[in-house]
Amino acid sequence: MNVLRRKLVHFIAICIVIIQASGLTAEQIPVHHVEGVALGFLVLRNPDGEALAYGDWKQVVKPDGLVVDDLRFQFKDGSVYEEITKFTQRGKFRLVSDQVEQRGPSFKQASASWIDVQTGSITFRTTEKGEDKTTTTHLDLPEDVSNGLLFVLLKNVDPSAETTVSFVAASSKPRLVKWNIFPGPEKTIKIGLMRQKTQHYVVKTKIQGPAGVVAPLVGRQPPNIHIWLVKSEAPTFVEFEGPLSQDTPVWRIELAAPEPDSQKATIK
Repeated sequence: MNVLRRKLVHFIAICIVIIQASGLTAEQIPVHHVEGVALGFLVLRNPDGEALAYGDWKQVVKPDGLVVDDLRFQFKDGSVYEEITKFTQRGKFRLVSDQVEQRGPSFKQASASWIDVQTGSITFRTTEKGEDKTTTTHLDLPEDVSNGLLFVLLKNVDPSAETTVSFVAASSKPRLVKWNIFPGPEKTIKIGLMRQKTQHYVVKTKIQGPAGVVAPLVGRQPPNIHIWLVKSEAPTFVEFEGPLSQDTPVWRIELAAPEPDSQKATIK
């Protein structure tokens, strides 16, 4: 009897988790800080602080108002990561398309993905032993899907409340999941003689349905993402900690300062 009771309790607990996961609501983020032309330099490190890659994050605004973000990393081992995100900011942020490509020994598999929000088309390509395999899947994508927009959205969310948006886990069998964003403890950073407070955000991936129950049990639950922004009227990215894609370890991304091409360079 005790065995049956334990099994019943376990079954009810699983059902509750499934219902709670499926009941998460997501939302489009209102525009409080309009995006514009920008270029920043970045360094990617492992948890021990070793620099693995350097890159940049470029943003331009087209004449029709379309914003294009281009995030690129060149790894020391020759690997390459690039994500090109297009979105609009007419009252609320809305993703138009997201393209990600990764290749080289820093990644378990060379892959590329394309998400077209208007058509709901998700194309995923992998390359193994010189052969390409491409699949195209259709998903009904909500208006709040946020691939490639995390750094932008966090400048506009309410830092005192939890926020939930949608995210496409792109693969040969893509899945729509939720990003649950909530505030973390402040951190003070130092820039020379100046000190700035940063807002910490924790991003948890919520997999809906039975897969969300099983994922933590089989070690498939994605690790949390941590992002810090300068707290000011002009919130600015400071630091990222988390996986760059589904098959990478936890890495850290920070701002980097350009250096002269030659140590002997002089100003005339």
